[in-house]
Amino acid sequence: MKKTFSSTILLLTLLFIVSCKEDRNHELTEKEYKLPTLKEAFKSKFTIGTALNSHQIYGHDSLATQLIKREFNTVTPENVMKSVNIHPGVNTYNFDAADKYVQFGQDNDMFIVGHTLVWHSQLSNFFNEIEDKDSLKLALKKHVVTVAGRYAGKINGWDVVNEALNEDGSLRNSLFLNKLGDDYLVDAFNWAKQAAPQTELYYNDYNLCAPSKREGAIKLIKFLQENNCKVDGIGMQGHWGLETPTLEEIEKSIIAYSELGIKVMITELDITVLPNPWDLEGADVNQNFEQDPKMNPYPNGMPDSVVTKFNKRYKDIFELFLKHQDKIGRVTFWGVQDGDSWLNNWPIEGRTNYPLLFDRDYKQKPAYKEVIQVAAKN
Repeated sequence: MKKTFSSTILLLTLLFIVSCKEDRNHELTEKEYKLPTLKEAFKSKFTIGTALNSHQIYGHDSLATQLIKREFNTVTPENVMKSVNIHPGVNTYNFDAADKYVQFGQDNDMFIVGHTLVWHSQLSNFFNEIEDKDSLKLALKKHVVTVAGRYAGKINGWDVVNEALNEDGSLRNSLFLNKLGDDYLVDAFNWAKQAAPQTELYYNDYNLCAPSKREGAIKLIKFLQENNCKVDGIGMQGHWGLETPTLEEIEKSIIAYSELGIKVMITELDITVLPNPWDLEGADVNQNFEQDPKMNPYPNGMPDSVVTKFNKRYKDIFELFLKHQDKIGRVTFWGVQDGDSWLNNWPIEGRTNYPLLFDRDYKQKPAYKEVIQVAAKN
């Protein structure tokens, strides 16, 4: 009996010690987060956002939910509003996830972005099965008007058309261009305005800092403006690396797009630290490559030399953003923490990447503090 009693006392003592340790860790975490948050640091400059995945939208990731509420004041859905998910059949719509996403933004007083209405990728199969031009146009109109209209007055800005350009700046040879001609661009913006007249409307694309593609994007925006379309801004996807694009090209692009009289948004921001296949171009999600150990050099964490480059890259980029804060309306990261990032599985599956400001334990990385300090100095 005495042995059992002693064992019980020992067990309770150990549990008390562990509990105290956990409390101390929690307290330290809270102290760490008493630093200015991202949205606080940039509140007078531009909004700061993140992309939400389905787990976060459905509330299955409570740590991410806490972090999102604390750090960000604008959100973008990563995948749930793409046509393959929200409109999988001709007469079938799945609004559940999108509704929850919008409600999350409203509940937390956030600027809510819709992504995306017209995109050649992650496209519902039924669009490809439509052979007649008029029928395709009608189907696309129905999609845009139905989706944008459902969230009129709730979503604050829409990526109306996504990634319609080739790397040389010409229009992508998509289903829509092939069958509808370049009028589909004008129609998409006009339909979106019709359905949600108070919502900001954007064109969004990657590699918009590359000279040829930048010229193509400028031509596209001017084409829309000449056709009396409502175009409020352009989304420059920030799927960038440690060295490219150069700060000079990023700056040229911000200035060039701003001169069109529209807002410049930095969208889908992440900084890959991994090498990419030699024939990779841009951020085309249709590209993929076989496993190669050389392409996953940091499975257990970044070496100090790469951490230093990563921190400096984010510092330099945000210094540039603040230099042109009068032109930039929003900066949105493509994911909450490193484990969320699409770059872990693209363009090669199963890699370990570290592209964001929060690590896989939801903790602020040194780059986070660099970015906060940049804001404090400006």
